[in-house]
Amino acid sequence: MDGFSHAEVIYHFHKTDPATIVTAARHPRNNQDWPLTGVFAQRGHFRPNLLGITTCHVLAVDGTTVHVRGLDAIDGTPVLDIKPYMTGFAPRGKIREPDWARELMAGYWYKTDEGS
Repeated sequence: MDGFSHAEVIYHFHKTDPATIVTAARHPRNNQDWPLTGVFAQRGHFRPNLLGITTCHVLAVDGTTVHVRGLDAIDGTPVLDIKPYMTGFAPRGKIREPDWARELMAGYWYKTDEGS
């Protein structure tokens, strides 16, 4: 992993109460200004499969420990897999996303994470 700048980390939303899982359409972040969308059009932890994924900046590798920045998970979250980020697996062609998704992510990451 130390030859890669980024890694994709797949983890388990282990603190999500199964009673809070939502399978019907809902407003992202319960913002009524945004449209009703299905669970797979959102990235929140109220998912039926309880899986999260974040592309992180690899800071260092110490044996079997990978130090990253920009992991969107809480301390103690079980990591299920780590994959190197390879541009060959990146989306091909034009990327599109709705305006509400860009609004949702505006300011999401700390300024110290910019560029990582």
